Amino acid sequence: MGGGGGGEGEPEFQIAPMIDVLLVLLIFFMSITSAQVLRIDKDIKLPVAADAKKKEDKNTMFEAAINIRWLSGKQESVIKLDDREMSNEEIVEALTQRKNNNPTYRCVIRGDRDTPAVEVQKVMALIAQSGIDDISFSALNQDG
Repeated sequence: MGGGGGGEGEPEFQIAPMIDVLLVLLIFFMSITSAQVLRIDKDIKLPVAADAKKKEDKNTMFEAAINIRWLSGKQESVIKLDDREMSNEEIVEALTQRKNNNPTYRCVIRGDRDTPAVEVQKVMALIAQSGIDDISFSALNQDG
């Protein structure tokens, strides 16, 4: 007869398929985590807000991270959508397309603490041009 084991006794437990499944899951979660980390500009020093609350990570696939880094030597800002530096027109176009694909799409602005408010207002205007009205700001609840 076909099947597992030798007839009587306990059925054999195959460990190799379990290891395969675990490795696939590990690779999947590593790739998702690294994609989320790439969206964050490490050179940005976020402002401190005493009442800042930890973000819930349930809908991170449906939000854009807009990084605003202030170059004090040049007195200008560098704007990145997720991990790519883009022109204002490219940002509006990309956000409009994402908003059209998902009406609940939102943006998180990660502005450097030295960035003038005028630069943040410009980014907010770009987001508004794309039709997105759900905007959040990243901040730390303590300096560190």
